[in-house]
Amino acid sequence: MPDALPISAVLPDLLESLRVGTGAVLIAPPGAGKTTAVGPALITQDWCTGTVILTSPRRVAARAAAERMAEMLGEKPGETIGYLTRLDSKRGPKTRVLVVTEAIFVNMLVQDPELEGVSAVLFDEAHERHLDSDLGLALALESRAVLRNDLRVLVMSATIDGTRFADLLGVDTPVFESEGRAHPLRIEWLGSSPQMRVEDAMTSAIAQAWRDEEGDILAFLPGVGEIERTRERVEARLPDAVVLPLHGQVQGADQRAAIRRDPQGRRRIVLATAIAETSLTLDGVSIVVDAGLSRRAEFDRAAGTTHLVTHRASQAAAAQRAGRAARQGPGVAYRLWEEGGHAGRPAFDPPEMETADLAPLVLTLAKWGTNEPAALQWLDKPSAPSVAAARNTLQELGALDGEGRITPAGEKLARLPMDPASAAMLLFGAEHGAAERAAKLALLLQERALGGRGEDLEARLQRWDGDRGQRAEASRKLAKRWAAQAKDLVDKVRGEAPPAAIMLAAGRPEFIAKRRDASGESWISAGGRGFSLDPTSSLARSSYLVIGDAQGQAKAARITSAIALGESDLERWLDDRIEGRSVLRWSGNRIEARLERRLGAITLASGPDPSPDEQAIVDSLVEKALDNPAKLVPQALSARAAFVGIDAFETENLRDTMDLWLVPLLAGRRDLDLPKGRLVDALLNLLDWDARQRLDSEAPRDFTSPAGTTHPIDYTGDDAPSVEVRVQALFGLERHPMIGKTPLLLKLTSPAGRPIQSTRDLPGFWRGSWDDVRKDMKGRYPKHRWPEEPWTEKPSLKTKNAFHKSGG
Repeated sequence: MPDALPISAVLPDLLESLRVGTGAVLIAPPGAGKTTAVGPALITQDWCTGTVILTSPRRVAARAAAERMAEMLGEKPGETIGYLTRLDSKRGPKTRVLVVTEAIFVNMLVQDPELEGVSAVLFDEAHERHLDSDLGLALALESRAVLRNDLRVLVMSATIDGTRFADLLGVDTPVFESEGRAHPLRIEWLGSSPQMRVEDAMTSAIAQAWRDEEGDILAFLPGVGEIERTRERVEARLPDAVVLPLHGQVQGADQRAAIRRDPQGRRRIVLATAIAETSLTLDGVSIVVDAGLSRRAEFDRAAGTTHLVTHRASQAAAAQRAGRAARQGPGVAYRLWEEGGHAGRPAFDPPEMETADLAPLVLTLAKWGTNEPAALQWLDKPSAPSVAAARNTLQELGALDGEGRITPAGEKLARLPMDPASAAMLLFGAEHGAAERAAKLALLLQERALGGRGEDLEARLQRWDGDRGQRAEASRKLAKRWAAQAKDLVDKVRGEAPPAAIMLAAGRPEFIAKRRDASGESWISAGGRGFSLDPTSSLARSSYLVIGDAQGQAKAARITSAIALGESDLERWLDDRIEGRSVLRWSGNRIEARLERRLGAITLASGPDPSPDEQAIVDSLVEKALDNPAKLVPQALSARAAFVGIDAFETENLRDTMDLWLVPLLAGRRDLDLPKGRLVDALLNLLDWDARQRLDSEAPRDFTSPAGTTHPIDYTGDDAPSVEVRVQALFGLERHPMIGKTPLLLKLTSPAGRPIQSTRDLPGFWRGSWDDVRKDMKGRYPKHRWPEEPWTEKPSLKTKNAFHKSGG
């Protein structure tokens, strides 16, 4: 190791600590040499007789670190220093330091919890807090505690809280801090313009840096799309510049070109995602242009999909990016935001434990032997809702039983190096003699640019099959390895090969979807979620799809990859998931009973149910009535009860007594429009004898006039109790009628039923305003009686002639 590396100052103490102990934390700024110096130093120690594993967050960084360490030893990768990534590996019998991606390390540990032949595990760039990094560390600590008390665990990063990690690793775990190279770094704040697209702002900033500064430029953009659009603009504006993309979809040789100086000595402009934020040293870069944006995958539990979300880059990420400019000498960082707004950015990016789909983690832990994730040592424990969502997914795949324990099928899924949904698809394909095709589909879901762009996965698969490029060939080799692993898990191949859509559905049963409109824009999935599709897509003409991926919010996530599913294939291959059932729905004010064939939330066919479950209908009617049972009580009855203080017809009491008054009335019904007479009788039966007597005596239903006519008393409204009655029916009545101690409001009407006057003082009315009413009514209704002293008259509704003929 060259003495010039700053890490050399703390390396002796670190080595001594790991000689006598089993854990340490190393904090070292970018350029200090931690990634490339610690592993080779460890294999020189007497206690280190096995392999040193160095975990790396990304494939590009893993390969670059291994190549740099091998170069420092004067060797090629695959000798003393090796690496192992999903699409590429260099490893030989003499390999002592093995750089692996975090996911591969988790698989290694689950397959061999003792990590036989491994002396130390170094977790590099631990501050990024990837799910596999946190999981790998938790499992390594448990392995060290239970199986391997000699296993050394070292956590390394530039920007972590060393105390938190030290506490996690155990009491008295030392924390070492290394100085970095103190090259000057200048920050230029260019500000932002909301009206300007990010690629336009970036192109302008790059052109300014190209003109005003010296050295290669590293520009940070949120994603591949922005990189390609910026590349087009920069190449047009700076035709002499060497413009190189750097992201996960770039092939190995092109990635190396972006990392190393140009062999012809030309200035370079490297357009990168966050892949270049840590771990990598880009030789010759002295200028960083940072768009200040970060795009990360976030799992939406409501939609069941993982989508990419663009955020403002955190302060820690911005510091890491700016530091790329000053790793080999003085540098400058151009930031496309205002200095005043920098403090408002989040200090760190959230750990993936808070944002990712935890199904892979929960399955891995079940394979490990625990169904309680919280029991392990975590820097941040997985949340209970996220764990519950993951368990639901895994139980749907048959990977976990009802108690959260791994099933035989889950054991097989856990042995495949991919997420559980993809593993289920691959295993299903292997069981039906289509392992390689299923493996390719699984790889297409993970490698977004493989086979080109577009939503149609089958079209992408065809293009990939015809692609003879280096990346396509490497991907095919990986798919073959996956297929071979899956075949080893299958005892017997059964039946013919299924269509691609059926294989995809085997891993994503909740994402079978049915078109909901003529344009093909709106879709409903078997899981009950809504999705949208570009109506110009060739898939929009399909009746059914199996969705591979979607981006956006839960209510209308946009389908970004899918396979068309034929209805005949659905009926044939998914028959075990299709169920027939009687469904009750409210249609207007009635319950409609229908027979449906359903695939989850998708209705495949529907028709009237000739013999529905009558008890289920009654239960549905009762459930509907529970919303507001008082609404069913005739208003006149509830008002009478309220008038005398009887509470039997109040909402809560009605809910408690539904079995007594409502249920007997519902037999054979489809609605709540109940016969009034039977309903009133049923409600009155809720009252005991005393209450019934009080109701009848203190709030009589009707008023009988002196003329013998009967009139319903109204107990509703502010003027209750009241009654409407023709004035002639009250002739001869000297005293005002009472309801208990309350005067009954008399709403007096003409012979034609038109209102005359209302009064609570009939004697006063007779001797007061009656004279004016009498004169008016006599002119309008001359055939009727209008006496001067009505209280002395005999009551009758007859005309004068009829009254006199009857002997009145």
